[in-house]
Amino acid sequence: MKVLVAIKRVVDANVKVRVKADNTAVELANVKMAINPFCEIAIEEALRLREKGHATEVLVVSIGPDACQEQLRTALALGADRALQIQTDETPESLAVAKLLNAVVEREQPQMVILGKQSIDGDNNQTGQMLAALANMPQGTFASEVNVDGDKVYVTREIDGGLQTVSLSLPAIVTTDLRLNEPRYASLPNIMKAKRKPLESMTPDELGIDISPRLTTLAVNNPPERAAGVKVASVSELVEKLKTEAGVL
Repeated sequence: MKVLVAIKRVVDANVKVRVKADNTAVELANVKMAINPFCEIAIEEALRLREKGHATEVLVVSIGPDACQEQLRTALALGADRALQIQTDETPESLAVAKLLNAVVEREQPQMVILGKQSIDGDNNQTGQMLAALANMPQGTFASEVNVDGDKVYVTREIDGGLQTVSLSLPAIVTTDLRLNEPRYASLPNIMKAKRKPLESMTPDELGIDISPRLTTLAVNNPPERAAGVKVASVSELVEKLKTEAGVL
């Protein structure tokens, strides 16, 4: 079984995000970048499927500038077999990403596609669902457990009422949640081996996909700062402030 894993290059989760002075975008110059945390979980799950004997090949794909090859090499160092970069200096919208991934699915014919449920920059949580619709594949989203049995994959997903397990016929789309697994670290020997693993690059035009934006960003702003709290001397004063100042009573 071939497993395709989509990963995204994002600002490192430990870095404080800053907005550009002209409020057009987030400042990315001289900022540490990393694999999206949900995508790291997707890579780990694909590797575990291979270790269990369910998968024979793990292919990672990323969409972005040449700089995203760093994250692809990291995925190869973690254990992926080969990588594919779709080269573009634009930041494609979720639908364009889904169309590009669908073109890769048609080209590679994987039996399972694993994605993070969302990226920590856009937080859209759209691509996996859109890809499932375009590829006409069943989907298991917000996965906290994945079990493969023959031509079926059982995905336990977190919902408001608890846990729900769905049975999907392969090929299928799975999006990962935080509690699915704990990603591994790359060892030094595997980092060296990753330099020799195949990394292919192609463009959206070669895949026949138009990634022209359909949305326009008007402005990017920092969230408003929280006002300082105040101390009250009594419950009656608290109730009065909730009525007159907060307007919640």
